[in-house]
Amino acid sequence: MKTAITPLPLPPSFDGARAADYNYRPDAAALAQTAADWRARHKVRPAAADETRVHLLLIDVQKDFCFPEGTLYVAGRSGRGAIDDSRRIAELVYRNLGVITEVTTTMDTHLAYQIFFPSFWLDRNDAPLTAHRVVTSDQIAGGEVRPNPAIAKWLCGGNYTWLCKQVLHYTKELERAGKYQLYLWPPHCLLGSDGHALAGLVHEARLFHAFARTAQSSVEVKGGNPLTENYSVLRPEVLSRFDGAALAQRNTQFLHTLLAADAVVIAGQAASHCVKSTIDDLLGEIAAQDPSLAKKVYLVTDCMSAVTVPDGKGGFAVDFTAQAEAALQKFADAGMHLVRSTDPIASWPGIRL
Repeated sequence: MKTAITPLPLPPSFDGARAADYNYRPDAAALAQTAADWRARHKVRPAAADETRVHLLLIDVQKDFCFPEGTLYVAGRSGRGAIDDSRRIAELVYRNLGVITEVTTTMDTHLAYQIFFPSFWLDRNDAPLTAHRVVTSDQIAGGEVRPNPAIAKWLCGGNYTWLCKQVLHYTKELERAGKYQLYLWPPHCLLGSDGHALAGLVHEARLFHAFARTAQSSVEVKGGNPLTENYSVLRPEVLSRFDGAALAQRNTQFLHTLLAADAVVIAGQAASHCVKSTIDDLLGEIAAQDPSLAKKVYLVTDCMSAVTVPDGKGGFAVDFTAQAEAALQKFADAGMHLVRSTDPIASWPGIRL
């Protein structure tokens, strides 16, 4: 039987206001000592002793998504979406410290030129494209947009014809799959930038969990291939090249890790994109193996928000809330559980601790 099933209090190191502090970063050495004291006080056992293994997957809780100062803040309709989500994620970790066995954070990781950044593209007049627009296969075939020829030298050995064929193939594959069209985002989560780092309050919580439970703080990196999107941590959006060769691979090792857990708990950003895609891919694998496995997946609905872009007039130029809500309903219909962070994990349906 797992100890500390009763929700624990928030530790003295926690300050929920830091969810809105872009510059906050925890002192790991001090946190290790605080966590050790907490472990002794509350008799928290090492994660290796858990009989029921609960894996918390936190998707892309990075500064560029979690703060208004970030380049792609996930505000939701409230305007405080990811800020409030980060606070609730941290509280979820602390209150369920003795129940959560493992925490994995994914990290969206990009470079300056990627197929979903405006820098990759030019219009027919050689002007750069702008963010928050769609690029379609018809636009490419008609010469309305094209990849920047200057990137061909280092991207594909200077073979610009190959690059043009590949981007046309890519957009057609996206459109055929029916999940997304190619959408251009502002540069975000650039490797080496401040925006790439985890939100400080969430980073603090995962480190506290690691130190208190003697558990590794795992990270899954995604998004470095310049020729494909990688919303999901489990696979890129397109796996093939136009010539039949492989473009990218599925993350089968991490998929097996998730399915080996007794419960998989998912939160993070954004509900309309990277969270949605990851769960979609997980559900696809579950459906292929054993549909009943969906019952061990828990989606923390108050710890994720949808992408919105204000129009400056009190409304939204872009609002993906409806897509996020439809996806959550689809996942629930497949047998996954929609839960809230304010309810103890031990009380969630189907959890046996």
